[in-house]
Amino acid sequence: MSEIGSQSATWHVPAPDGGAPQPTAAEPWDLVTVPVRQGLEAVDILRRGGTPAVGPVVHDGACDTLGFLVPPGTAAAWDMPGSACTRTSGRGLRLPELPELPEPTGDTPRPAGWLLPPGDTDPVTDPAMLREALGEAARLIEAADGCH
Repeated sequence: MSEIGSQSATWHVPAPDGGAPQPTAAEPWDLVTVPVRQGLEAVDILRRGGTPAVGPVVHDGACDTLGFLVPPGTAAAWDMPGSACTRTSGRGLRLPELPELPEPTGDTPRPAGWLLPPGDTDPVTDPAMLREALGEAARLIEAADGCH
């Protein structure tokens, strides 16, 4: 678990007159990063569920990892093998600006792009649902790779 630049989310709602979006209260978030293949499977699993429950998802510039925005404090208890959860302090970057994903080795952060941008999703992904989806994704990948 590492700490990167302070990040929080500011959600925008359309103005009643159809003008520029009006910002709402900023909320802090943590970031769970996973390998892209497992992350894409997890996104599909979360979106196929009875109630789609996936928040904004970012990918690194090389498309090696995906990052799921999760509620603040998730990093303190995150222990899912093959993933990392980055703590944020709730200040600084505002969505829809793109966060930078930390390098797996803790080096300089990489630029990112949106897979699922804010506004098209729930505000954050529920960590329990994400953990379940990532576990299912890992099992699916293991089964698929074993069928060669």
